[in-house]
Amino acid sequence: MKLQVENLSFAYDDQPILEDISLHVNQGEFMGLIGPNGSGKSTILKNIYRALKPAAGVVKVDGENLFNLSYKQAAVKIGVVPQEDVLPFDFKVEEIVAMGRSPYKGLFDADTPEDKEIIRSALARLGIEEMAKRNFLHLSGGEKQRVLMARVLAQETEILILDEPTNHLDISYQLQILDFVKQLQVTVLMAIHDLNMAALYCDRIYILKNGRIFTSGTPEEVLTEEIIADVYGVKADVRVHPVTNKLTITFLPHSINCI
Repeated sequence: MKLQVENLSFAYDDQPILEDISLHVNQGEFMGLIGPNGSGKSTILKNIYRALKPAAGVVKVDGENLFNLSYKQAAVKIGVVPQEDVLPFDFKVEEIVAMGRSPYKGLFDADTPEDKEIIRSALARLGIEEMAKRNFLHLSGGEKQRVLMARVLAQETEILILDEPTNHLDISYQLQILDFVKQLQVTVLMAIHDLNMAALYCDRIYILKNGRIFTSGTPEEVLTEEIIADVYGVKADVRVHPVTNKLTITFLPHSINCI
């Protein structure tokens, strides 16, 4: 499935936050959304999955206007891992993951044997089977993030919207989660702070600055020393890593004179 965002704008109390955002993610593409704090990354994602209502613009999935669908219909097409998921009540881990099946069910439908197998498989693939009976609110931040990833996996959508999916995770689980998402070969739009992770995993990147798209392209095209300096206001040394053949970025203190 292809995701298209066309001329999206959003404001809080008449204060413009996003202005004329247009982007696309091709089928099976792993797309990164980067930029400084406050540049609008999470706001774009929230407008796409309708946690916020845009002032203008449209979001399309394979040419179909997502805003014309019910929330349940949209949830069959797009799975979301938000940056923070606040639950008003405590649930067991397996109950959280089972929520991923709700778009396919009626209000009072019980889990089918197929549902239960999908839930079990999602828990296993994220390595959290032993947490199934634990209370979600008692988990660490990293454990919660893995549960939310299992939930979206159980949802079985072809498009994933990920808002800082490696938040709270140590480096081992960061790599595990992003390796896992890459192997799914679904369409991914991911907001992420870590430029090295973006360079390692993303096929293309959109860079935001002050609520607008500053530039877009492959990691090699947009993660240059000049663009990083312009967008983030920091010096950086950008090289191709000899093992990964991907860009690696080292940020330099202002006190170091670059020759």
